[in-house]
Amino acid sequence: MDWMIEVDRLVKRFGPLTAVDSVGFNVSKGEVLGFLGPNGAGKSTTMKMITGFLAPTGGTVKVCGHDVTRAPIAAKREIGYLPEGAPAYPDMTPIAFLNFVADVRKLEGDRRRERLDYVIANVHLDKVLEQPIETLSKGFKRRVGLAQAILHDPPVLILDEPTDGLDPNQKHEVRTLIRDMGRDKAIIISTHILEEVDAVCTRALIIAQGRVVVDGTPAELEARSAFYNVVRLTTTAADAPVSLQSLARVKRVETIGDNRYLVYPVDEKPIIGEISEHARLQGWTVDELTLEPARLDDVFRQVTAENGDAPQEAA
Repeated sequence: MDWMIEVDRLVKRFGPLTAVDSVGFNVSKGEVLGFLGPNGAGKSTTMKMITGFLAPTGGTVKVCGHDVTRAPIAAKREIGYLPEGAPAYPDMTPIAFLNFVADVRKLEGDRRRERLDYVIANVHLDKVLEQPIETLSKGFKRRVGLAQAILHDPPVLILDEPTDGLDPNQKHEVRTLIRDMGRDKAIIISTHILEEVDAVCTRALIIAQGRVVVDGTPAELEARSAFYNVVRLTTTAADAPVSLQSLARVKRVETIGDNRYLVYPVDEKPIIGEISEHARLQGWTVDELTLEPARLDDVFRQVTAENGDAPQEAA
């Protein structure tokens, strides 16, 4: 497989603090990697090293085959970067700032006009193009930052909290844009919003204490949830808890309210069909029979707690 991002045994120390400790992963074209971890776990530090903003203490990063340390200009040509806080020149207007970025990226002629039109339309900046950036809301400043990151249509995007400060409608628009771009790019998104993993990511990586502790698809993360394949049942049948507990593939039955139960399967295997058939054979009146949602926040807390509390000195 041709990797577009290759991170190998990456280390970053700040004096006695090891913020990133032998992190390694690869990202291919068509992948949107959700980069998760507690505050201070090393997410932003890792992303800064991938983009060449920080030099690593050890290890290597390659972007589209270019070593970020040995060939920084070649690597950075391939990257669009939205850093933490979305810094921009506050006295510039969005259109002036985007034109400045277009100059830096050497965009000219029809290609320049095409890309400016694309980012303005897709990041929805048309209403604030002539307004000084310092007067914009946090959400619009974030959108200006995203626009500059994607302006030159890079094959690799590194986005640190891309939906931070956006309202629900704006978050939906940005997530849709990221999903669309993710078809032919390699994208890393740092986020603390776990619903974003389900919404846009094809893969998720969790770090704690500067180390990778989980790397898998959203479905594989959900499978770690204590509620994976748990069935929620609402029935007036008085014997439901005892009757369900008699089934070989039921681990336990938890009462969560009047006539409402959570049914936990043995070995987290699917049992909703078996419960539905059992209820039919028993002649129960069933008001609700659904799968309980797997809870990524519980998985996140579990895997990060297992690996200790993250330090707070570096992000």
